[in-house]
Amino acid sequence: MVMRENELEFDFLDLPSERLDNKDKAQPQGLQLVDFLVEEPDRLIMVEIKDPSCKPKGNDEKALADIKTQRQKFVAKINNGDLINHELAPKARDSYTYIHLMARDVKPILYVFVLGADKLSLEDSSLIQLRADLLTRLRQEADKPWARKYVVDCLVLTEKTWPLAFPQYALTRIS
Repeated sequence: MVMRENELEFDFLDLPSERLDNKDKAQPQGLQLVDFLVEEPDRLIMVEIKDPSCKPKGNDEKALADIKTQRQKFVAKINNGDLINHELAPKARDSYTYIHLMARDVKPILYVFVLGADKLSLEDSSLIQLRADLLTRLRQEADKPWARKYVVDCLVLTEKTWPLAFPQYALTRIS
């Protein structure tokens, strides 16, 4: 099944896939859900996408300046931990809660964060650290670690690294 988030299009072949944060369907109030849920034979994959590399809407100077400012703010959110603490970890937890309450948490869950980073200045080491920090936060958000490890692992991927982790699923930027 082909799934699209802004300019990024994923082909999950014939696997059961759905958009969890579907604005066209009734959503559980107060829960922040990941973009996609993909069901492989042996696991569930929760996919969250952030794409600050999307083209600006418009080509005037204001649009270009706005997108540059947004990208700088996004990098700042990565560096100060806000992206993980206020967006990625809550979405993983809330999505797991939803999956659990729908009695669909019968397979191990992999959490995948896809970062459209081709227009960002990030080092590979930053992405490695982001993954380590995200996994730590997924394991413990309060003063004690979660008693249940609701995700078995997480990945932080870009368009360039996606094929290394998932060569069977195409990822394309649609301009």
